[in-house]
Amino acid sequence: MPDGSQSDPLQSPETENESADVIRPIRRRQRGRGSSLTAASSLGLNRAKKPGTRSARDERTAPAASRRRRIFRAAAILVTVLAFVGSGVLGYAFQTTNVPRPEDVQVAQYSTIYYGGGEEMARIGAENRTIVDLERVPEHVRQAVLAAENRTFYSDPGFSPSGIARAAWTNFTEGTTQGGSTITQQYVKKTYLTDEKTISRKFKELIIAIKLERDYSKDEILEFYLNTIYFGRGAYGIEAASEVYFGKPVEQLTVEEAAVLASSIRSPAGYDPQNHPEAAKARWDYVLNGMVQSDWLTEEQRQAAQYPQVLPIGPGPLNQINGPEGVIVNRVKEELATLGFDEEQVNSGGLRVTTTIPKASQDAAVQAVQDQLEGEPENLVPGLVSVDPTTGAIRAYYGNAQGTGFDFAGRGYRQPGSSFKTFVLAAALENGFSVYTNRAGSSPMTFPDRKQPVRNSGGGGCGSCSIKESITRSYNTTFYGLAYDLGPEKVAEAAHRAGVGSKRLDTGEPTLQEQNGQVASAIGIGLYEVTVRDMASAYATFAADGIYRAPYMVQKVTDAQGNVLYEHQTTDDRRFSHEVANDVSFGLRDVASYSNDPLAKGRPSAAKTGTVQLGDTGAKDAWMVGYTPQLSTAVWIGTESSEPIVNAQGRTIFGAGVPGKIWQQYMNTALADAEIMKMPSSALIKGTAKNTGSTGTKKKPSPTKTAPKTTEAPPTTEAPPTTEAPPTTEPPPTTTQPPATTQPPATQPTTAPQPTTAPPPSPNPPAPGPPQPTG
Repeated sequence: MPDGSQSDPLQSPETENESADVIRPIRRRQRGRGSSLTAASSLGLNRAKKPGTRSARDERTAPAASRRRRIFRAAAILVTVLAFVGSGVLGYAFQTTNVPRPEDVQVAQYSTIYYGGGEEMARIGAENRTIVDLERVPEHVRQAVLAAENRTFYSDPGFSPSGIARAAWTNFTEGTTQGGSTITQQYVKKTYLTDEKTISRKFKELIIAIKLERDYSKDEILEFYLNTIYFGRGAYGIEAASEVYFGKPVEQLTVEEAAVLASSIRSPAGYDPQNHPEAAKARWDYVLNGMVQSDWLTEEQRQAAQYPQVLPIGPGPLNQINGPEGVIVNRVKEELATLGFDEEQVNSGGLRVTTTIPKASQDAAVQAVQDQLEGEPENLVPGLVSVDPTTGAIRAYYGNAQGTGFDFAGRGYRQPGSSFKTFVLAAALENGFSVYTNRAGSSPMTFPDRKQPVRNSGGGGCGSCSIKESITRSYNTTFYGLAYDLGPEKVAEAAHRAGVGSKRLDTGEPTLQEQNGQVASAIGIGLYEVTVRDMASAYATFAADGIYRAPYMVQKVTDAQGNVLYEHQTTDDRRFSHEVANDVSFGLRDVASYSNDPLAKGRPSAAKTGTVQLGDTGAKDAWMVGYTPQLSTAVWIGTESSEPIVNAQGRTIFGAGVPGKIWQQYMNTALADAEIMKMPSSALIKGTAKNTGSTGTKKKPSPTKTAPKTTEAPPTTEAPPTTEAPPTTEPPPTTTQPPATTQPPATQPTTAPQPTTAPPPSPNPPAPGPPQPTG
């Protein structure tokens, strides 16, 4: 040590980080002594000789060894003086070396992501570090560090002449350097220089240390040091070390705990209490004894000190985000990038990011998913997104259970089935229809743009019934016919206006259309793929009286000092008239009750189920999307590889089944303390379109493409790519359990639109294959 105080039983050159480096000086002491000392004896852990006793060998060699040390030291100092001062190099270097101010040096510290209520969600970054003011560090913690590393810190010039001389001499004689660095020198090396062990680096270290001592107080330099130094276990700085080793902030550290942290600085790996308990204890004794010698600790306090309990080595808090929140963190990072916060700033800038997601709301979503999937087949995959219609803020997000891998809520494109009929309704209301307009809903029905008929789920239907009744009962024939009569492009445009993205996030390709840019009438019954997030956002537009508010997760960003760097401002964009939004909500008002998924306490809602048929083998996707004025939530259930979705009893899962029950439980919990708000109870649009018992279409058939003729089953997760979108299958209104019978075989058209979907999303999606009919 630079002050010549009590020797450390395991002293290594400079500040080493690996246990192998700790052993190296021990071996050097053993060379040439003709003994096979054990590691324990060389560490000073064996029985010490009685004070005042010397061996015969010691008596013979002591005078000569002492003279040699004095000669070497004098020679080293002389060499250093001649090299640095006599040549004028020192003065010139001092004048020309530019030292950035410590406060301008970018010291990496992790960023923290918070729930909407301020609870910590995750820490992300390259280094686990939290910058703290020196005032937050108790005096006994500072004294423990000084006792370990530099006991004369407040009285020395910031550098150790003997240490520099020793480094110079060793460099000239052995070609390496060694330590004796002060705290100022250690800080300089870690912040401005490298760990390169050369005399030139030592020379730069000296110059910068002198300048820092000239320009900054000792307290300031100690604060820089305590926030910079590495303590092991991935912890940089005293605050992170306190949390990693003891699970508490630095203010709460005891003297004994402070000594453990101070002990780790010289060799974090070599002095870790878990891996090297004896060495750690010896170093801890050294630190406490040093505190006594420096009058920072009484002898009584020293004798009463007990080695504290240290937390076991774990993965650490940094970048360890498990469960659905891991997906949220990834989405937050992406959103931060769009706001101008690059990856480096996020990983090292110490940002404080507050999300829009209340912990209670997220917990309710996770609990609903877990409760409703308990005991169900393990291949079922859920997705859930909940949006506040009044702001666009995302209130819950469930992309997968693990937190890593594919995000089925925001990146999983799946066919929505009948849940897409809401946008057909909106387009119809804008084009002369009302919810009371009667339309043909019998099954099966044929249309000019296809040879095979369209069928309703379960064979139900009506010769002529209102659009409101047809959407409640989810008649495919009614909404295929509406899309055909309106022009399917108008349905796609209405969906985009509501909030369905116009481009896929995975490929950048346009959505809701064929590869040739045209739209098939089967859009009316959910042919084209969408995401759970898009559906929640689009339905929120109707919940907000036709005003679109873009969905977002990042509410506020501050720096480590609390300065606000960003705060979200919601922008209102009216996409639909009050009348259309009112009548969409009124049209969907009875669906939840019809599907046996009504909300508690008579709370009104607007909702739509959807089930996507997989040939004649059952269903592959099931949806429930619905809202109140305060919350719009979309739930999807499927599988990674689009296998048939069945429950534990082997029955097909419908939208009103597992998805509906997840939606119902989550909404009831999330809205438990919210006001029960009124929703439209009557229609405002009378409509000008005539009632009709058939499609009565005079429109030229929408262009389609002929499907390749093959009997091979599709190797992707897509439903059979026909102009008949997978018919939605709704359960009868008298039971909560979907019917046990399978759906009638899907009819096969002679022509089919080219499917726009890529292979099913999965952690490692396969390459797209050609569209293939089922035979």
